[in-house]
Amino acid sequence: MKKALFLFGIFLLISTFITAQECSKYYPMIEGATFEYTNYNKKGKSQGVSKYQVTNVQTSGEVTNATMAIELIDEKGKEIYKTDYNFTCTGNMVTVDYKSLIPSSMFEQYEGMEMDISGTDLELPNDLSVGQQLSNANVSVKISMGGMNMNTTIDLINRKVEKKESVTTPAGTFDCYVIYSDNKMKAMMVNQTFPSRVWFSEGVGMIKQESFNQNGKSMGTTVLTKYSK
Repeated sequence: MKKALFLFGIFLLISTFITAQECSKYYPMIEGATFEYTNYNKKGKSQGVSKYQVTNVQTSGEVTNATMAIELIDEKGKEIYKTDYNFTCTGNMVTVDYKSLIPSSMFEQYEGMEMDISGTDLELPNDLSVGQQLSNANVSVKISMGGMNMNTTIDLINRKVEKKESVTTPAGTFDCYVIYSDNKMKAMMVNQTFPSRVWFSEGVGMIKQESFNQNGKSMGTTVLTKYSK
């Protein structure tokens, strides 16, 4: 279990770009934008890289839809998994596909098996403020394994904007809102809750993510190492 279009043409492109940018502050919806994150274990050792690219951005009226393609690479530089998820911006809210909540290790481990996935999408408003309470999100996965079903649920609860702070990574220094949540994972006989924090910077997106054990000690960190838009 340990283991995101000559004068008229240009006008259309620019107006689409502006609409997408104004719609979402914290999830850049620019086709071709790329983000690279390095994953570290609790001892600070690199565990590989996650590469994200925004693809297939479409705007209709006040709604912008986009796809985030993800490529996971291990510490030896070998590609281990590819996937994607959708996200939508409407009005003042960005909604992210609940499938993004599933750990990549699960897709990797049970590749080829039948999965029944359901859940509640993750929401992130544009107007964040310290102390703000955010909606919960969850995902449920039922995996068919030779006549047996393995059920896993992940609930993000107690989501709130905890504070503002500046964060420095290899990609630069960013002013961020820190979003806290309790992540409840239930699978077979395992039932655990892990606190986590995500640092979001306006115009860039996620800068850092860190998970903690029940004693408050870090279990792993993901940081933005480079990006282009």
